[in-house]
Amino acid sequence: MPQDDLQPTASETLLFLPGAGGNTTLWQPVSDGLSHQGGRRFFGWPGFAGAPADPNVRGLPDLVARVVDEIAGPSLLFAQSMGGLIALRAALAKPERIRAMVLSVTSGGIDVAALGGSDWRPQFEQWNPNAPRWFLDARDDLTSQLPRIAVPTLLLWGDADPISPVAVGQVLAALLPQSELVVIPGGTHDLVSERASEVLPHVEQFLEQLTPPPASANPTRG
Repeated sequence: MPQDDLQPTASETLLFLPGAGGNTTLWQPVSDGLSHQGGRRFFGWPGFAGAPADPNVRGLPDLVARVVDEIAGPSLLFAQSMGGLIALRAALAKPERIRAMVLSVTSGGIDVAALGGSDWRPQFEQWNPNAPRWFLDARDDLTSQLPRIAVPTLLLWGDADPISPVAVGQVLAALLPQSELVVIPGGTHDLVSERASEVLPHVEQFLEQLTPPPASANPTRG
């Protein structure tokens, strides 16, 4: 379930999605530094990071559905790793409500191993023995669908991440028609929390360049 910090006077909501680590505070340093006045919602995932499992969550589409259900009006999605895959699927499902995305070190639904990414699954399973089996077995391929996503997207990468190397970000930047890639030297898979002070100016600049939402934008669920 998302944790809310809502400011109802703003016309946009900022949704923050963690990776498989399920850390709901991962994006907090970036969120705290943003000048955007929109309300914040920080997601966690059932069955991850010690959160109780939900028998209704049997695969990634169920997590996507939870996020889509929370997109009640114009929204900005911030997502790391697995969360980025969920954000991209949400953008395919509800593009009219997503004004922009900031994605960090995500697989993006492409073949990361073919681009030099290391296999994180054995170590993740060792550290998280109760992780959902469906997650460890999942192999999503969005390659053919990504060019349909016209949502402005900022891609944040570190050049010291063995799980999702820079080559992944470069391929995503080529596939997503309105994307830009920023590479932080020395950044790892925990880029947005470890290097928030370096990431933040790029996010601020990206958001400032967005076309303002219509004055009549209504955050009522629809």
